[in-house]
Amino acid sequence: MRSRYDEQLNFLNISLIEMGALIEHAISNAVKALINKDSALAQSVIDGDDVIDEKEKDIESLCLKLLLNQQPVAKDLRVVSAALKLITDMERIGDHAADISSICLELSDQTYMSLLEKIPQMADATMRMLKDAIDAFVRRDRELAESVIGYDDVVDDLFRTVKADTISSIRDDSEIGEQAIDLLQIAKYFERIGDHATNIAEWVIFTITGVYKNTRML
Repeated sequence: MRSRYDEQLNFLNISLIEMGALIEHAISNAVKALINKDSALAQSVIDGDDVIDEKEKDIESLCLKLLLNQQPVAKDLRVVSAALKLITDMERIGDHAADISSICLELSDQTYMSLLEKIPQMADATMRMLKDAIDAFVRRDRELAESVIGYDDVVDDLFRTVKADTISSIRDDSEIGEQAIDLLQIAKYFERIGDHATNIAEWVIFTITGVYKNTRML
């Protein structure tokens, strides 16, 4: 019986990694669509969100089967319960990638007000956080999870820089205000992605310690 349960837990880990890869791909394509003004790529991210949603449902179904059929002990119960929380945050990250892509469609025929160097940096940082958070769950690695939580400061600092630069640009040229707000909203979505990755890392720590401390309001 335990062998069968371990197999299902391993499949759960694989499924989470697959969902994470889909989301990383969506984030990467969203920022590429922004930089290259690629409407087709942006639309593909929006369309691909349905695949992420389906993956969430599949993992949710697997978790419920584990809870109902296997009657897990306390530690395993934490793992499955945390996985259910993880996929909620992961699905929201996918939503944010689609939200970013929707704004990209609106900006595709405009000349950008800046080189947008900080936004790609935010994308890279959040993808790193997401990958490390999922790896921490699979490996039950508290140290890696805590490093994800700490790295969120990098994303927050980048967002503050984008916000300050946006305000300064609007002061210099009020006519770019609408585009500046759109770009700031994209940066805000990346900041939220960082927050969701942080939340995932906090659930990882819960699986290890049995204590959950939410430091984010999402």
